[in-house]
Amino acid sequence: MTGLLFVGAGGAVGAMLRYAISLIPYKGRFPLLTLFINVIGALAIGIIAGLSARKNLPQNAVLFLKTGVCGGFTTFSTFSLEAYNLLEQGYFRLSAVYIILSVVCCLAGVAVGMYMAEHVM
Repeated sequence: MTGLLFVGAGGAVGAMLRYAISLIPYKGRFPLLTLFINVIGALAIGIIAGLSARKNLPQNAVLFLKTGVCGGFTTFSTFSLEAYNLLEQGYFRLSAVYIILSVVCCLAGVAVGMYMAEHVM
């Protein structure tokens, strides 16, 4: 039961951070803010996973940060909807670029985060 509270609290923090970033004025067609959120979230989860593998982090801290904050912050459902909307509006290339950039940049974010946790922190 305690784990649920840590996940819920972290999810609230992550969702509020995501909402705060969504308030940044941006008028472009490309969903840049969602891409930014997902890449930063991937970097963060890489750091957390790397640190928890190297150091004995408390389980509740990992639940709060990894499942809660990162889960509430990142936006796979929003990414999926935005990619679909671009396709539906006929922006096939832009949608493809968005999908490819999201996958590549988020994987790179996790890799950089793991590297940072192992070699920098």
